[in-house]
Amino acid sequence: MDVQHFERITAFIEARLTPLFDEATGSRHGFEMDDTSRALRALRNAVLEASAVKGLLAQLPTADAPTRRAIDQSVEHHWDVLRGIARQWEDHADFRREFKRHAWELDAAPAQA
Repeated sequence: MDVQHFERITAFIEARLTPLFDEATGSRHGFEMDDTSRALRALRNAVLEASAVKGLLAQLPTADAPTRRAIDQSVEHHWDVLRGIARQWEDHADFRREFKRHAWELDAAPAQA
């Protein structure tokens, strides 16, 4: 797993969410206190929090065994969160096959630019 996987899946999800917050489209969602706005904010926060785990990947090469296991588990969990969200748009033209794969499957295949 490398940082580029997290960057791509986060960018894909953000590209789906950002227009929903765009006032230029006449949307008030995301800025009000209605349930739809709250749900959009919660979803965006979940995506940003799950994506933040990518910062741990740089620590893997120098981590001791217990820390490495904790990082691996955290990365896998957060990838699964992002994967589940991204798969809501599985039929979108920009959806990538890697967004369907488990974290351990991505270890075998380096990220492509």
